[in-house]
Amino acid sequence: MSNLSYPEAGATRLGPLPAGYHHLHHRARVGRGRADLRAAGAAVTEWRMHRTSGARVDASAPCAGDGVRVRVSLGVGPLRFAAPCQVVWTAYEQDRVGFAYGTETRHPERGEESFVVELADDGTVWFTVTAFSRPAAWYSRLAGPVVPVLQRWYARRLGSTLRRIVDEERGGRG
Repeated sequence: MSNLSYPEAGATRLGPLPAGYHHLHHRARVGRGRADLRAAGAAVTEWRMHRTSGARVDASAPCAGDGVRVRVSLGVGPLRFAAPCQVVWTAYEQDRVGFAYGTETRHPERGEESFVVELADDGTVWFTVTAFSRPAAWYSRLAGPVVPVLQRWYARRLGSTLRRIVDEERGGRG
């Protein structure tokens, strides 16, 4: 993991999130039951959630796995920003599916972001985004307080997109 631009790799898995970074935590209900967990987990780990939300994703593997390199880009035309990342941990468990990627040296931010779906005891499927980041490029430093606002907006967008994907999958099941 020598290409990572920050030393706290894996902190989104167990916490606590490191000091000196902006912290993000967003949680959204996306479904109910094991079938919805499977649908949501596949959409998250196979990059479909990101792509359906409008991001371009170029990954070195078809699904998230430790060490997979991912290039996520957002924006339009000349205002498209590329973000090279590397998957630092994955969870393919009975009631929890997801991954985290960390920023590589040419990313405009430094830090880590995780995307996890979990089946709660009451059968609710929750999607959680957890992140810590700080500016790494001059333009992200210049954007200052706008960056966390955009990050929160994107996390909410991912949750809405994932809920829609799960709803569509459920419709196809029956």
